[in-house]
Amino acid sequence: MFEGQCWWITGASSGIGEGLARALSARRASVILSGRNVAALEAVARACSDALVLPFEATDFDRIAGIVERAWSWKGRVDGLVNNAGISQRSLAVETAFAVYQQLIAVDLLAPIALTQALLPRMVQAGGGRIVAISSVAGIVGAPLRSAYSAAKHGLIGYHDSVRAENEHLGIQVHVLAPGSVRTNVSRNALLADGSTRGVSDAAIDNGMSPAESAEAMLEAIVAGKRELVLATGMEHEVVVLRRRDPDALFDLMSATVRAGYAQKMAADSGES
Repeated sequence: MFEGQCWWITGASSGIGEGLARALSARRASVILSGRNVAALEAVARACSDALVLPFEATDFDRIAGIVERAWSWKGRVDGLVNNAGISQRSLAVETAFAVYQQLIAVDLLAPIALTQALLPRMVQAGGGRIVAISSVAGIVGAPLRSAYSAAKHGLIGYHDSVRAENEHLGIQVHVLAPGSVRTNVSRNALLADGSTRGVSDAAIDNGMSPAESAEAMLEAIVAGKRELVLATGMEHEVVVLRRRDPDALFDLMSATVRAGYAQKMAADSGES
């Protein structure tokens, strides 16, 4: 279904975004690659058969209209948008500066909303399109040390669910994908309580699914028309099931995890004093 289509991916310079770009290109789609790291985007573009590198700062909201115009003009349409760009967090709420919340909400929630709001009217006028939100298991479950990240990813799900409800009859198909651990730099680039970058990865991330494998599963879900996909195994899948089946059991489990020293272990792993 992707052959001849034009797909726009944010956060396309690495990780899941790069995996999706390569997988879509392998299916003969044209891809628009956005992010901040121009050199990395160009490297991904060289691995794709037909790609436009369109770098921009996700929170430069005044530029979004012009960026959308340039993206749409490339092929005269955008068949699919993947809201993937984002940053994570590893810090206790009680210790975290409010500026960290502002940054995470701006990048992970307001930026995809701004881009979608600018592109959506064009898609509706063109008769339809697909919008894909890359949320997270942390967007379904309020995870320790990720209060800002969970807030943004929960909001991302709520926004896209509403967009689906309002526009599905107009040809807009919305897919919310919630991966668990994928081998990316998400933990290494996560923000600490003071807004500094963590700089190290988590064992769960390092042992997670490969970006290529996750991309294949995501595209299969899109082809199948799945409105939501939880792409997780083991405990990450179980906590989602608990959240929906027995919330109190999940809340007890999360509280016990923190009492058992989860935050201290994560701090030790990252070299924090």
